[in-house]
Amino acid sequence: MDVAVLVSPAAGRGRARSRATAVLAALRDAGLTARVLPATTGSEAEAQAARAVAEGIGAVVAVGGDGTAHAALQAVAGTAVPLAVVPAGTGNDLALALGVHDDPVAAARAAAADLLGGRTRQVDAGRTDGRWWATVLCCGFDSAVTDRANRLRWPRGRRRYDVAVLLELARLRPYQVTLTLDGETRSLAATMVAVGNTPWYGGGLRICPDADPGDGLLDVTVVEAGSRFELIRTKPRLADGTHVQHPSVSVHRAARVELSCDGVTTYADGEPVAPLPAVTECVPGALTVVGTRS
Repeated sequence: MDVAVLVSPAAGRGRARSRATAVLAALRDAGLTARVLPATTGSEAEAQAARAVAEGIGAVVAVGGDGTAHAALQAVAGTAVPLAVVPAGTGNDLALALGVHDDPVAAARAAAADLLGGRTRQVDAGRTDGRWWATVLCCGFDSAVTDRANRLRWPRGRRRYDVAVLLELARLRPYQVTLTLDGETRSLAATMVAVGNTPWYGGGLRICPDADPGDGLLDVTVVEAGSRFELIRTKPRLADGTHVQHPSVSVHRAARVELSCDGVTTYADGEPVAPLPAVTECVPGALTVVGTRS
């Protein structure tokens, strides 16, 4: 079987590139023919993965973080071509949600075994204004933080995100959001809204703790407007999901989510997806995956 391998040169501060040789060896030792796609940007990765799928590739293997998986997702979602996620990035939230081995070589071997054994798993995916995503779509404070972090040149890695949080806290303001869930509309002042196909985002933060990528629904976590102090107090609780017990936090479920807010861009899988207003739908079983523990 031929497989296309996307390797992000930047993921995990070079970790993906350094692990790629061992991952490729594991795939080839298992009996697969691994073809590396020479993409250096996200747009190139998407185009090359789409071309490989159109040419009949047996699977796409994403070696990197959530951004690499996001690029591969644009090519394989809605098709029967499997995606294998090999975690080697700073944020590996999709791998965590799917139960992929955290060691890249072990993950590659598990994916190869599933492909050769004909074992696959179907999971849901989100689609926002035509763009696919797999983990969590966010808007408000967290999307502003992600946007700020992407524009910072220092520091590197996770600390850049921490600096972005501090900078955005200094200019915290409520967002006037119109939220429509399966046809029911309400407007509110919110700090953030997160739409989850899976529980985790931001490198292991459990923002939508009960989200299940197999139930055909999206979990919507709404944090209503509050003070900087309340946000700082609540933020650490994202690690274990207990923030949903806070009185300003509510959780909803819907198959179709419409969001509107002036001047806000949504992010999903850590990547920019669409400016608001935007319509998001859960597409049941849109993604075929291998190398996971269900």
